[in-house]
Amino acid sequence: QVQLEESGGGLVQAGGSLRLSCVVSGRIVSGASMGWYRQAPGKQREWVATITRSNSRTYTDSVKGRFAIARDNPKNTVYLQMNNLKPEDTAVYYCVMYTSPSATWGQGTQVTVSS
Repeated sequence: QVQLEESGGGLVQAGGSLRLSCVVSGRIVSGASMGWYRQAPGKQREWVATITRSNSRTYTDSVKGRFAIARDNPKNTVYLQMNNLKPEDTAVYYCVMYTSPSATWGQGTQVTVSS
């Protein structure tokens, strides 16, 4: 019943910034953690960041200090602020809502970082 839709991707030069948004609609599970993953061509989907209902945040090492995940619960939206982007950040970024033992995924938004 839950649907996730990402937006905010685009083309940016190295060192630039983007903010991704993920809007959740449908039947929302209270207390569910939210996350961001990314997948580059030919690579497995990689976990990027997670935020809990209480705003506890975790990040993969490669984005620490550069990315920030946040949520606006009244708007049912989670964000990924991406600063100091690097070419290796180029990927399709996916939002996920954790509803253990399963998860609901968005359709993805493309982020391309040029050198």
